[in-house]
Amino acid sequence: MNHTTNAARASGRTPFVVGIGGTTRPGSSTESALRATLRHAEELGAETRLFGGEALAALAGYSPEQGERTEGQRALVEAVRRADAVIFASPGYHGGVSGLVKNAIDLLEDLRADERVYLDGMPVGCIVTAAGWQGCNTTLAAMRSIVHALRGWPTPLGVTLNTAGVRLFDGDGQCLDAQVGASLRTLAEQVVGVRSPMPGN
Repeated sequence: MNHTTNAARASGRTPFVVGIGGTTRPGSSTESALRATLRHAEELGAETRLFGGEALAALAGYSPEQGERTEGQRALVEAVRRADAVIFASPGYHGGVSGLVKNAIDLLEDLRADERVYLDGMPVGCIVTAAGWQGCNTTLAAMRSIVHALRGWPTPLGVTLNTAGVRLFDGDGQCLDAQVGASLRTLAEQVVGVRSPMPGN
């Protein structure tokens, strides 16, 4: 579903896509995959903003009883508040979403009283990296359940990357695997609601 991105285009506004994910390790496969997907979204005409591992690690732990928010927390919530689409990217830790990413997602509880509650009607892409397919699949299922709880629409494609013994990105974050690159491009297309032109067109 692309209600919000299509509405943005219909109004002549550039769709805004927010990426949330990564790990505490610089250059992680998780963040590299998210950055690559956001680049594809930009190629399709979207404006993007990344909240990667460094930004997420700087967030205080979410406390529902604490009304005050740090600058970083406010920036994330405000970005999602005006977003037309979101992409979550997490490593699979023990069969589920990492604490770093889940803490950022929990902060979206601040959107509960908005006119658009949480991620209502919004396309949400999901990316999971794990050292094995079991971790990939269980974490993707958990992430999709989180998106449903936030009233978002998980895109038909959820990208799972098995990183066990495989290098998928180089030091500059460029994808080394053509099939992985194609999957990330498709995910961007489904989030933005625009298909890439075929080669030669």
